[in-house]
Amino acid sequence: MALAQIYADLKRDHDKQRGMLKELGDMQGAGQERRDLFEAFRLEIQSHAAAEEESLYATMLRDPELRDDARHSVSEHKEVDDLLGEMADLEFGSDAWSEKFFHMRRRYEHHITEEEEEMFPAAAEELDSSTEQELATIYEERKPEELELAKANPPGGDERD
Repeated sequence: MALAQIYADLKRDHDKQRGMLKELGDMQGAGQERRDLFEAFRLEIQSHAAAEEESLYATMLRDPELRDDARHSVSEHKEVDDLLGEMADLEFGSDAWSEKFFHMRRRYEHHITEEEEEMFPAAAEELDSSTEQELATIYEERKPEELELAKANPPGGDERD
């Protein structure tokens, strides 16, 4: 069975983020290329998480069968955002930064795997196809807007409207 558009959109982003994390993990030091890739990752993950919360998770929170999963996922988004904020306070590329990066990477990769293997299938069972299509539309509209907000807001601040 093909994934509904909302789950396909989110999975596509997850695959992109996994690739960015791998590339960042393979790079060493504090060079400009690594800095630029990390900033691109930060913007990608913050805009993705916010748009996901405003589409899929907003709907899941209203459904008693899905509410706990949505709360769990939103809390993991906050945890990763906090880790990004902590990384911003460290010297880029230092041992402390690298240690925090690998911790954040493990937490985020666990989170997106959990979403794909547990939360998306649970939501697919509860939500009808018209709702899923509406959520895809909301996600696709919100993500570029959230990207602009992420550019203006540093990690860990969560100053979104």
